[in-house]
Amino acid sequence: MTDLTTAMILAALILIASIVAVEFGVSVAIVEIGLGVIGGNLFGLRPTPWIDFLGSFAGIVLTFLAGAEVDQKLLRREWKPALLIGGLSFLLPFVSVSLFARYVAGWDLRQALIAGLALSTTSLAVVYAVLVETGLAASKLGKTLMAATFVTDLGTALGLSVLFAQPGPYLGLFLIVSALVIFTMVALQRPFFARYGGRIIEPEIKGAFLALFVLLWVADLAGSHAVLPAFLLGLAVAGVFKRHPEAQRRFRIVSFAFLTPIFFLKGGLNVEVRQLAAGGWLLLAFLLVKIATKFAGVLPAAFRYVRPHAVFTTLLMSTGLTFGTISSLYGLNTGIIDRQQFTILIGAVIGSAIIPTIIAQRWFAPPVHALTAEEIAEIEDEEFEPPPRHVR
Repeated sequence: MTDLTTAMILAALILIASIVAVEFGVSVAIVEIGLGVIGGNLFGLRPTPWIDFLGSFAGIVLTFLAGAEVDQKLLRREWKPALLIGGLSFLLPFVSVSLFARYVAGWDLRQALIAGLALSTTSLAVVYAVLVETGLAASKLGKTLMAATFVTDLGTALGLSVLFAQPGPYLGLFLIVSALVIFTMVALQRPFFARYGGRIIEPEIKGAFLALFVLLWVADLAGSHAVLPAFLLGLAVAGVFKRHPEAQRRFRIVSFAFLTPIFFLKGGLNVEVRQLAAGGWLLLAFLLVKIATKFAGVLPAAFRYVRPHAVFTTLLMSTGLTFGTISSLYGLNTGIIDRQQFTILIGAVIGSAIIPTIIAQRWFAPPVHALTAEEIAEIEDEEFEPPPRHVR
């Protein structure tokens, strides 16, 4: 199959995924992974070098955008419940899944750690979507949930970077360059936007892409991964996007129109249905361990801080998608896990994105007025409304 044929089929799948997501109200990432599975198992599509390259870059872009979504003022204000709920949401599943993979499934230590990281996550995308659709995004509950999700995902990103960093002559360079990239982006953002912002050629997006490519390059030299510095870079410039909402909107358009679909489709292309069927019991076991330990860690803390909605909170904190996929793909691309192990982990990650979300919305959602499409659009418009200018 030629590259052009593959590209044409992927473009069709990306469009179909968008239509299905809109018509059925399902996360487009889940649909893209599902269509990737179909394309790989029914039509013989396989990741090519250019798909691998774009997919790797798209994963870093997703990580950067996730960091940029965090409200720093909210995090400072709600730090105690966020730290407790988010910390337990990461720690217990990570330890429990890792031990289960090591001593029950018989995986080696590095494979078990990848499993623990992949299933320790909470999906920022899923949580945010649910909060907006139910009208909870502006509530104290919604803000606490978003802050706790940040803490959980930060734990996953930190774990992936620290546990799999390979000591060597370039590790120090990786740390220094990462810090310099973050500092430079923050220091130059005001004069850069003043001179080059708001132009059709999008210099600000190109600058962010350059920074992410630098992080990928130096991480590759060090034998590490750029997940954590990309996440911290997004967090550092979150205030920039808040001051320039149109820039954030355009960045999302560029990323979600082409890059991130390649990332999720690539994940689906690596799933072998036959191997998934053969390891079905392990998939279900991983999913049960993740959800059970999420409840064991999050529910008591949720009863303390958000008592009327503790189960709803715990179910949403049990979701996982983006960072789970990133962690699993990292393990596959570096040869730590094989294709069957990857397939099992991706199946568990997708299951954790779907099942807790459905249960939370169907039976445990707070009695809040469900927003119409027009009201959701109004909230998003207010979110991106530029600050008022002072009249001299």
